[in-house]
Amino acid sequence: MAKAKEVYVCTACGYETPKWQGRCPNCGEWNSFEQQVTVAPPAAGKRAPNISHASAVQPKSITQIDVKDEVRYTTGIAELDRVFGGGIVKGSLVLLSGDPGIGKSTLLLQICGVLGEQSDILYVSGEESVRQIKLRANRLGVNSENLYMISETNVDTILSTIMVHKPSLVMIDSIQTMNLEAVQSSSGSVTQVRECTNAFMHLAKSEDIPILLVGHVNKDGNIAGPKVLEHIVDAVLYFEGDRNLSYRILRAVKNRYGSTNEIAVFDMQDTGLCQVENPSAMLLSERPQGVSGTCVSSVIEGSRPIMAEVQALVTKTGFGTPRRMCTGFDYNRMSLIIAVLEKRAGYFFGTLDTYINIIGGLKLDEPAADLSIAVALISSLRDIPVEDTLIAFGELGLAGEIRSVSGVQKRVMEAQRLGFTKCILPRHSLKSLQDLESYEIEIIPVSNIRQAIAAVFHS
Repeated sequence: MAKAKEVYVCTACGYETPKWQGRCPNCGEWNSFEQQVTVAPPAAGKRAPNISHASAVQPKSITQIDVKDEVRYTTGIAELDRVFGGGIVKGSLVLLSGDPGIGKSTLLLQICGVLGEQSDILYVSGEESVRQIKLRANRLGVNSENLYMISETNVDTILSTIMVHKPSLVMIDSIQTMNLEAVQSSSGSVTQVRECTNAFMHLAKSEDIPILLVGHVNKDGNIAGPKVLEHIVDAVLYFEGDRNLSYRILRAVKNRYGSTNEIAVFDMQDTGLCQVENPSAMLLSERPQGVSGTCVSSVIEGSRPIMAEVQALVTKTGFGTPRRMCTGFDYNRMSLIIAVLEKRAGYFFGTLDTYINIIGGLKLDEPAADLSIAVALISSLRDIPVEDTLIAFGELGLAGEIRSVSGVQKRVMEAQRLGFTKCILPRHSLKSLQDLESYEIEIIPVSNIRQAIAAVFHS
């Protein structure tokens, strides 16, 4: 008979150790170990396994597999369907994660409101009662007869309910509240989250029922639970944005049925999440006029170009060491840009506090934003405003050169559509543009940071 043994499992990364430790040696988290009782598998004998009675599976040739009947459920929200890759795939397991109060449950109910008109949907909540969900559904205007709700945390009961009613779509809110009776650990533990997700995954694949799981995040912003949770599911969607702001960005971190580069932009209102079809115009709607330290950059999110406002503030420091702060931009990248401006352009930031802010809660991790950051810093340092109709993008190298970026034609066309009249871009990117005379925007190619500064400030 197999013997039970006690182990300590890190709730942050799933690392196991026979003794309790104050700090996890794998992820560095403090006080994250929980005691769990596991059953060791019986020791295997030295003899080779007997495979004579094992049932064999007949493999299929790839030419015999028919995918014409693949079904995608369109959610009725065009922005969300773009992130999914065209809709929710039949039999898929999707994890929707984000900070508390960001809008995960609201998005699920809005999906239910659209798909519930044609298909049966089962909404399982482990955090709220059905009356509480009904109150939120009334606020969102969701009142479909095909939407069924239960408040349950026992996975065995939920699986039995799904097998009996056979809904077209299942919502689980949230995976951290689910538990299996066979697993001797509390809800939300590493073992429970892993085994519960495995159970839902087997049901989704065997019955071709898509299941959407809601997952919480820890204090570091990562998805709570073991890392294997992200490997089990077919798609991982992550909600970004500040809860104090109304704008939300839904990003696909993993997607087996579509691209991971697409994003969806929503506006949180009293009636729910409203999709923003033109995020560039939304992000630039409150841009100040004639103020130094601002510049517009063009970044590619998935297949769409987005105009982002970059703000910089350079001021005298009151301390011995100047402060450097970033919101929505990489701190190390900002330090690199400042060093290049000092060495290659002759601007001094050694005794000045420097602040960078990306408007709208965006996070710019694309090198194309380097040039606009540099222009905003110099604009604030010299207290000279940048033209309101000017846009700049390009990667800044350590030698002060401006390197080419991808998607140049998309960026230029989007800037022209929004009314910009000047576009500063890398000289090597001109080969990506065809028929330059047909553009209504003035294109200014530059090779290094000094040329870019001269083109912006006419010096």
